[in-house]
Amino acid sequence: MYSRRMDHLPPYLFARIDEMKEEKQRQGVDVIDLGVGDPDLPTPPHIVEALCDAARNPKNHHYPSYTGMLAYREAVADWYRTRFGVDLDAKKETLALIGSKEGIAHIAEAFVNPGEVVLAADPGYPVYKTSTLFAEGKVHEMPIRAENDFLPVLEDIPADVVKQAKLIFINYPNNPTAAIAPLSFFEEVVEFAREHEIVVVHDNAYSEITFDGYRAPSFLEADGAMEVGVEMHSLSKTYNMTGWRIGMACGNPEIVAGLGRVKTNVDSGAFNAIQHAAITALTGPQDCISEACSVYRERRDVLVKGLSEIGLDVTAPKATFYVWAPVDDSMAFAAQLLDKAGIVATPGIGFGKNGEGFIRFAITRSIERINEAVERMRGIDL
Repeated sequence: MYSRRMDHLPPYLFARIDEMKEEKQRQGVDVIDLGVGDPDLPTPPHIVEALCDAARNPKNHHYPSYTGMLAYREAVADWYRTRFGVDLDAKKETLALIGSKEGIAHIAEAFVNPGEVVLAADPGYPVYKTSTLFAEGKVHEMPIRAENDFLPVLEDIPADVVKQAKLIFINYPNNPTAAIAPLSFFEEVVEFAREHEIVVVHDNAYSEITFDGYRAPSFLEADGAMEVGVEMHSLSKTYNMTGWRIGMACGNPEIVAGLGRVKTNVDSGAFNAIQHAAITALTGPQDCISEACSVYRERRDVLVKGLSEIGLDVTAPKATFYVWAPVDDSMAFAAQLLDKAGIVATPGIGFGKNGEGFIRFAITRSIERINEAVERMRGIDL
């Protein structure tokens, strides 16, 4: 029944986690979900109000622009200028996405021919690999390890692989490891991409979830970045808008146009009312971001302290809402947490073979639930 490419398509990690969670709940278990990174904080009220107002306007009930409303793309360009000091041509260098995941899933189809190579971090967000599979490309996994601060070592990529490489995915602040990257790393990637004529796609969904005075850079801040790549960004994490499905691709106009050409053939754009709400998010008061980060920082500190007390060697992350903890066997550890404590956490192996030996906790639950999770963990032999 299915195409041959389906043979190489793994079950989506978080869908499987949802199934396991639902099974425990059917058994009557009070499950504490520290697995999927879905913010529990509500979308700020002024953004919700903007959606309601726009949804009532019949002008917004028709097909939207394939590339996104110009007003939305101008708001994106203004936000990039204010936040990162990056100047973008709203018409040519920005593109509306139905969430950054959608852009990541489609971009390989614009640039990767069957058999060509895509470089992707391992462990990494699973969609980098599935995007490549849909384009019938080949994934070369770049190990990211603690001894290298969870940054890929570009010179370790075999020369014959580099020669076939067409695209590279990078992601900092990083999911799942919560690692951060200095601007100098992005500059190294630019030089690498220039030398080998590789398209760079930077997934920057977590740039605004930062702590302890850390400021995450944009890849587009690096000299020459606009020549070689694009950045995928999202309002999901920044404004607690995961279910709204709105994001943007920004950068090199030819790369943006290539992605846009694919999108015109597979989707009909983002609902205009949501784009109006996104404009309100990007141009309105930004204190909601710092307030959310304060909540996450408090949760991070509680979880890191608790995990340390039960014997895990964890470091407080400077960004994202994840804690990446070393364990002996990620699948066994995750199964034990669920079976004996009713806690969902994500095994590192689910993000790639180099994720083995780690487990990811998401701090997207209340302090009370995180404290309860820690107490439950104290009660079992981990």
